Amino acid sequence: MDRSFRYLSGKKQDKIRVVKSQPSVQSMRDGQELLYLNKNGSLSRYRKERGKLFQSDMTSTGNQFIEKKLTASKLEYRKSFIDYRVFKHSFTDDLPATKIYVPWQGTGEQTTLLESRSGFLAPFNMTCHKLIIRTPALNTAATDIVFGIDKIDNGDTSIDSVCTYDATDAWSDNTNFTITKSEWSAPPNIQSGDLVGISMQADNTNIVTSEKHFHLTSVWRMEIQI
Repeated sequence: MDRSFRYLSGKKQDKIRVVKSQPSVQSMRDGQELLYLNKNGSLSRYRKERGKLFQSDMTSTGNQFIEKKLTASKLEYRKSFIDYRVFKHSFTDDLPATKIYVPWQGTGEQTTLLESRSGFLAPFNMTCHKLIIRTPALNTAATDIVFGIDKIDNGDTSIDSVCTYDATDAWSDNTNFTITKSEWSAPPNIQSGDLVGISMQADNTNIVTSEKHFHLTSVWRMEIQI
C-alpha cells in the first residue's frame, strides 16, 4: 500500500451508525459520530470533539424541536405563532350580589358586556390560560363567587356563556386565588371576532360592606396569525 493510498484511507470517514439509545459524552470516543432517532420523530446527529458532545437535529416534516434556550439577534414571524398575553382587570367596588363584568381598561366594573370597558374584541383565537384574583380584606369569607367567561358573536348582541367557575372555598384576606384552564366548566376558548367578557357574581352582598380593591390578572394563549 503506497503512501497516498494510506493517507486517503486514513482520511476516509466510516459510515455513521444509527444507535438505539441516546448517545452521551461518556459512551463516545473523540471524533466519533452517531445518529439517533428521537421519540419526537427527529433524527439527531451526535459528534464528540475535544471531549464535548455536539448535536444537530434533522426532521422530515420541517418542524424544529428546541429543548433549551433559543438565542437570536432578531426574530421575524412570517405566518403564525403562539403567544401568551396578560391583561389587567382590577377594580374597586362593594361587590353586589348581581352579575358584574370586570374591566379590560380603566378601573370600573360594569353590569353589561356591551360596554367599552367590559368587553375585549378578540383579534385572534384565544384561550384563558389562567385567571388570578387577589381578594381584599373581607367582611364575610364564606361566600361563593361565580366567575364566568362570556362572549358575544360577531353580528349578534346576545350574550353567550362560554364557561363558569364556582369558587366555593372560604376566602382569605389579601390572598391570591387562581383559576386554571382545566378548572372551568368548559374549555375557555374564544374565537377571533368574538367580544369577550369576564364576570363575577357573589351569592350575597356581605362579602364586603364597603368599596374594596379587587385585583385581577388574566393570562391568555393567543394564536397569532400574521
